[in-house]
Amino acid sequence: MSDSAARDRDAVEAKSAFAHPEIAPDRTVAYGDHPDQVIDLWAPADGGTGMPLVVLFHGGAWRAPYDRRHVSPLAAFLTGRGFAVASVEYRRGADPSSAGAGNRAGRWPETFDDVAAAMDALPALAARELPEADLRRIVLTGHSAGGHLALWAAARHVLPAGSPWRLPEPPPLRGVVALAPIADLLTAAKLGICSGAVHELVGGEEGFAERRPHVDPAVLLPTGIATHIVQGCDDVVVPQQVAEAFVAAAATAGETVGLTLLDEIGHFPLIDPSTDACALVAEELEQLAW
Repeated sequence: MSDSAARDRDAVEAKSAFAHPEIAPDRTVAYGDHPDQVIDLWAPADGGTGMPLVVLFHGGAWRAPYDRRHVSPLAAFLTGRGFAVASVEYRRGADPSSAGAGNRAGRWPETFDDVAAAMDALPALAARELPEADLRRIVLTGHSAGGHLALWAAARHVLPAGSPWRLPEPPPLRGVVALAPIADLLTAAKLGICSGAVHELVGGEEGFAERRPHVDPAVLLPTGIATHIVQGCDDVVVPQQVAEAFVAAAATAGETVGLTLLDEIGHFPLIDPSTDACALVAEELEQLAW
């Protein structure tokens, strides 16, 4: 497919994904004092108990205008497939009061502070507020920048010694299903993905080399946690080279990462409940959770 045709397809797919109305969660809980430190919770549609818990990280290039609301249709779709869902919000972009903040991607180190804090708080919050969920069957998922955060959250036990986010042992997860993730930051930076968002995430290009070992899933390997990537072959937002680079890095580290490549699929169908690609995502989650 030509670049122009792929971009035309991307525009159509994005319009479809964002056309779904926002769906309110069953409840929202806070894991911190900042307005963005919240988690939306959805109970299984059939009212059952003992259901696997999907922890969902939204994408949007880690930029402030893109919040968890655009994945609420996906969360509701997953509850219809028998999952409980926790959709995590986190601080994105620079502090709006900062001079020249603009529409920067990520907030260093707060974006990572929040993901770590949310994951640490989630078991107690879910036990109290989402009793339908089986906390022995937790699967992480995320789309695009959220896919990066899901992979990172699963790798905190292999962070460099002294990292404030490091866990002493692997988190109790069934696995990760990352959707078109920005999984290899070095490759993504070289490709200029999302207009320089990767360098902005770590506070600037000058700090990238120093901070990359703390935040790049392609460096934090092996994790020992089952990991699968779903990637559209016609993705012009996060091209498949990024997923392939991560899979190759995992193989070099002695770990096998599953990779499903979807022909004639771009970036957004993976989170669009009206698509077959989204149904496949649910199946991948089921494979790990059940």
